[in-house]
Amino acid sequence: MSNYREETLAIRLQNERTREREHSVPLYLTSSFVFDDAEQMRAAFTDEIEANIYSRYSNPNVDELLSKIAALEEGEAAWATATGMAAVFTTFAALLKSGDHIVSSRSVFGSTHQLFMNILPKWGITTTYVDSDDYEAYAKAITSETKMLYLETPSNPGLDIIDLEKVGKICKEKNVLFVVDNCFATPIIQKPLRFGADISIHSATKYIDGQGRVLGGLIVSTAEIIKQIEGFARHSGPAMSPFNAWILSKSLETLSLRVEKQSSNALDIAQRLEKHPLVEWVKYPFLTSHPQYEIAKKQMRFGGGIVTFQVKGGLEAGRKFLDSLGLFSLTPNLGDSRSIATHPASTTHSKLKPEERLEVGITDGLVRLSIGLEHIEDIWEDIANALR
Repeated sequence: MSNYREETLAIRLQNERTREREHSVPLYLTSSFVFDDAEQMRAAFTDEIEANIYSRYSNPNVDELLSKIAALEEGEAAWATATGMAAVFTTFAALLKSGDHIVSSRSVFGSTHQLFMNILPKWGITTTYVDSDDYEAYAKAITSETKMLYLETPSNPGLDIIDLEKVGKICKEKNVLFVVDNCFATPIIQKPLRFGADISIHSATKYIDGQGRVLGGLIVSTAEIIKQIEGFARHSGPAMSPFNAWILSKSLETLSLRVEKQSSNALDIAQRLEKHPLVEWVKYPFLTSHPQYEIAKKQMRFGGGIVTFQVKGGLEAGRKFLDSLGLFSLTPNLGDSRSIATHPASTTHSKLKPEERLEVGITDGLVRLSIGLEHIEDIWEDIANALR
């Protein structure tokens, strides 16, 4: 199987067939697994044999999903959690201890910010923010207590692009774990482990599911690091359900097709918005006007499906635009086959103070569009009508 390309691996990597010789992998909706005798059960619990014991530990549906995502990300192993934020928190909780320090890009998802500022400090874990493109600041912020450097690229929702290769070299020199939230890009667009990252994290709820159906989180790394994460997760319990794993595994089969089309649609929409007289500015990784355009082209295969922009007239104009949309869904999700519009300042990043939002480029009138798979002219007509 290792000779196949990623699109094929996403479809053909699967569990061994049962005696029924099914073409599509069956659902294993069971909380536990049965042993032939006491000795076999003992050997399973002491890791002397490989065996499923309990679905909080492992399950055939989850195992298949992990094999696929590890192959797509070019990692040695992977772990699955119930949600994307469970994947983020599990990574921190499994690998850090009291007294440890994190360096993070300032441009992170609102819930990740809450972990850094309000939850991890309860256990004596501190975080220092630096501007996303200040590479000297990353190096200077690392101290003898720093154990991890964390970032998102592209960031949510500012679409900041961070040079993974540069940061990877800093982390290697300083002997610091390099963790990347790869949710916006997916492994089809960007493979952080190629550029020196130690861990790549996904909210599988977004593009990997791609149809707004289930929640899930994924962590990809070396076998050694995943073993540490597994040790924490097996006992703390942020497990992914077998049903969700089955759905997500099926979703990976179409991920490449979806992401390529969504990226093509998003670039088209971004280019049209940039020319619109009622739009102040547009940000999209593959627009030449993006400040990190060259970095995006170096490490990303496509520009992704997210476009951010600001309507002239500020907050009220932005709200009026959202209220005037007909095709777009107003929901806090993204990466769906259906186009979605969100106002980050009042939703996903509403818990941040106004000055904190401005520091990461979230203005009151910023609109985030997750471009879907509808016909491009229908998407544009809805946007153009709302702008009018």
